Amino acid sequence: MELKEVSGGQLVLSKKYGNTGLSVVTPKSEEEIQQILCTANEEGKKISVMGRGTKRGYGGVKEEYDLVLSLANYKGIVEHTVGDMTVTARPGTTIAELQGYLKKHDQMVSIDPSWPEEATIGGVIAANESGPKRLKYGAARDLVIGLRVVYADGSVIRTGGKVVKNVAGYDMNKLFIGSMGTLGVISEITMKLRPLPKFESLVLLSIDEDRLEELKAFTVKLQGSMIEPASLELVNPALSKKLLDREEYTLLIAFEDVERAVRYQEEWVAANKPDAAILSNLSSDESREFWKGFSVIQPNALKENEPADHVQATVKISSRNIQVFDILEEVRLLKQVNKAELDAHGGLGHGVSFVILKGPEEAVTSTIASLRDFVRTKQGFTTIKHLPFELRKKIDTWHDKPSYFFLFEGIKRKVDPKNTLNHKRFIGGI
Repeated sequence: MELKEVSGGQLVLSKKYGNTGLSVVTPKSEEEIQQILCTANEEGKKISVMGRGTKRGYGGVKEEYDLVLSLANYKGIVEHTVGDMTVTARPGTTIAELQGYLKKHDQMVSIDPSWPEEATIGGVIAANESGPKRLKYGAARDLVIGLRVVYADGSVIRTGGKVVKNVAGYDMNKLFIGSMGTLGVISEITMKLRPLPKFESLVLLSIDEDRLEELKAFTVKLQGSMIEPASLELVNPALSKKLLDREEYTLLIAFEDVERAVRYQEEWVAANKPDAAILSNLSSDESREFWKGFSVIQPNALKENEPADHVQATVKISSRNIQVFDILEEVRLLKQVNKAELDAHGGLGHGVSFVILKGPEEAVTSTIASLRDFVRTKQGFTTIKHLPFELRKKIDTWHDKPSYFFLFEGIKRKVDPKNTLNHKRFIGGI
């Protein structure tokens, strides 16, 4: 079989973010994926694997592969068991398509990554994405109960199962979630579901920079209480101005439950908030609209709208949860001495922060370096989620190699000895 037989139209990829190919193939079945990988592996070709391409600026120091394997046309629901609250979907299904289908059954996949209209479930799983509601629902790896994966030689394996209570041995799903497509091509994902919340709201607490310690004390008190927010996201003044027209630090406290429980928690926040904080509540409809806007604040490789002399970058930071205050304060200090535009937010319940940088290349790169140095002093980790290819050659996307990196290398050699899949896309050039 010739690879061109499964090419499904012309997909033009900008070279700005690398991870491109001499040609593009768009399979519509698992059998076609197998044939493509088997042929490429035998011929020694290198393959870049992607969904719709939102994450092409995430990792990789190889500009062009022999082939781009796009799973954008390999989409749809394979199986939905309403009673067991599980769904199996193909990787090219967008998050919006998946949630739209499940909404008809009053169910949802409990994940809120960026760009849901564009991002595919396969890409989200491969990158282990998450959003502000990670506090309540977890990251991508927390909802997957089974996968079908095509190895580079065309063989297919199944990990996990199709029922939630599956405790047989090592959870092989975790091996592929977050591996950036370097170990195999995910052809099916089985996930556990949740019922749609009966009621939701968003409480906003805005406070001046010089009273931030009061908000920190409130956060500690909230986390020690019986209150269970879906998100506890701190937003810096620059981003708060764009989202809410409030140039102050703003805490986004989302509640999702039955209405009575939500109202009780809103009242608790109102009774315990810092005196200096301005409080406002968004209704269910208003909060949904807010999160829709929040989901598109990070740049992605499909949206190139910055001036020619500017670049965009997104830095993901993992730290202890209360250190989010320190990180956003460091962002404020860096903003004073650099020409880069800095928007930032961080989860006070899970410790994952994002800093979005826009500006001249030198300002962006120097700010990233300073930010990384600061995070190291906090024993945190940084990953650059979005950056043009030419800058990725100068700045390592990934944090320092972990002590167990040799395990990554060993697994890669075992399952993809010819480096057929996403070569040099992951940590340490795997």
